[in-house]
Amino acid sequence: MAGGCTEGIDTGFVSLGYAKVAFLGVVQGLTELMPISSTAHMRIVPALLGWQDPGSAFSAAMQLAALAAVISYFWRDVSGIGGGAVRAVLSGRFGAWDVRFVIWVALATVPIAIAGLLLSSRLNACGSALRGLQVVGVSCIVMAVLLAIAELYCRHRRALGEMTLLDAMVVGIAQVGALIPGVSRSGSTLTGALFLDLKREEAARFSFLLGIPAIALAGLKELYELHKAHLDAQGWSVLAVGLLVGSVSAFVAIALLLKILERFSTWPFVVYRAAIGTIIIYGASSGWLA
Repeated sequence: MAGGCTEGIDTGFVSLGYAKVAFLGVVQGLTELMPISSTAHMRIVPALLGWQDPGSAFSAAMQLAALAAVISYFWRDVSGIGGGAVRAVLSGRFGAWDVRFVIWVALATVPIAIAGLLLSSRLNACGSALRGLQVVGVSCIVMAVLLAIAELYCRHRRALGEMTLLDAMVVGIAQVGALIPGVSRSGSTLTGALFLDLKREEAARFSFLLGIPAIALAGLKELYELHKAHLDAQGWSVLAVGLLVGSVSAFVAIALLLKILERFSTWPFVVYRAAIGTIIIYGASSGWLA
């Protein structure tokens, strides 16, 4: 269904109201941090329910809910690495692993930061072709194939402490693919890390830690764009409901993802992505998804 526009920004979520946005917040939170594409679900779920498309601005701003979940779930890692880096710098140990890891994450974030700025006018514009169902469906299937290849041919033996700057940059470049709706930031970075032979749980852990600055930048930038577009008080309150619900469901999603990777590998996500992509393409071509 057609989205809504506020000074050129896609803000269809405002007209959905609190209850529908809360429901979509649960969906967004669960799918944002799993390698199954939150964008795909934000297109297909409202369409199946006959609701208006919440818009790309909703998906972008909702990344702040994912940020809150990642930081809280991995607080021991975040505080340990961050604190260790600060202590190492203050004591002159610039070559310490914590310092190097923080620098690697910062450098690996540069590619998506540059690409995001260059493409922002197209990604969040009303009626953007990049949010088309065919694009989302094809992206889901392509990522399912890549994830399957990584599962089949990679050894999954390396730990996070064995990573190098080159490894971090490879995953950082893979993260750029997340700008294409249907790819998924978690999916692209997890797949990239698996191709480097990281253990599945370690690949997921690095994916989440690498995502902190990118998610923060994207979410805060979208809040600024909504501010510039003069989103009214009701719009902000509707978004706040989505963020609150989404942060809780995103926290649950992290726990589920790690448990699935530990017990079943990534194959459930491969099958799910391929199925969702096929459904979206069929629905778009037959007309029952719009």
